[in-house]
Amino acid sequence: MSDTIFITGVVIHARHGVMEHETEVGQRFVIDLELSVNLSEASHTDHLSDTVSYASVVSTATAAFKNTNYKLLERAAGAVADAIFAAFARVDAVKVTVHKPHAPIAAIFEDVGVVLTRKRQSP
Repeated sequence: MSDTIFITGVVIHARHGVMEHETEVGQRFVIDLELSVNLSEASHTDHLSDTVSYASVVSTATAAFKNTNYKLLERAAGAVADAIFAAFARVDAVKVTVHKPHAPIAAIFEDVGVVLTRKRQSP
């Protein structure tokens, strides 16, 4: 299947990081999501119930990302992937990209982050 729902540029203020000031003050993160979903039914019926609500995905991802403070972006991205699988049975795979544009790195850089790609595990 090659059907994809994508949502890019979701900006979230959260308190993730290893350094103390990151967990106290927090910073801006940007999340991109790609969801593998079979959209064949929705492409014929035009019914929201046959797809995945973008608004619900953003709400779920945002809550999973900011409700707990993580040290690692890898864990925060994993929490987003886990929450999406738990909330949306139609999602077969998810790609979560987390950008941390203001990471405390002693260098001039444009962006840093992680990309996780996860497939739903069969029961």
